[in-house]
Amino acid sequence: MCSVPRKPKKLLTAEQKYDLWVRMLTGQISQAQAAAVAGVDRSVIARLRAVARDGAVAALASAKPGRSGQSCGEAGRRGPAPSRGDRGRSVALGGGTVGTYCGRTSRGVGGAAGKTGYR
Repeated sequence: MCSVPRKPKKLLTAEQKYDLWVRMLTGQISQAQAAAVAGVDRSVIARLRAVARDGAVAALASAKPGRSGQSCGEAGRRGPAPSRGDRGRSVALGGGTVGTYCGRTSRGVGGAAGKTGYR
């Protein structure tokens, strides 16, 4: 008996998998076309879709609406969060004082029951 050597496995990068998933999700290509483009078996593409779906469902299930149970003051006391834009950024207020901007828009002095967005 003569055995045919197996074709070496082709590993897709995370970016390639994501690109294929998005293209399938938007209907640009089918599973068979995605497999042909990537040079892998259709079962690899089916598994990719299942893993992406399970990951998305798990992420949505663990997500809670609103903020993570902290007030603006608590967020400012721990220091700035580098990936959250303006939150935690110190700003100069009138009179030379420095406060922590919490991501809210300023309503001026006394506006909205005295809440100005600054501490």
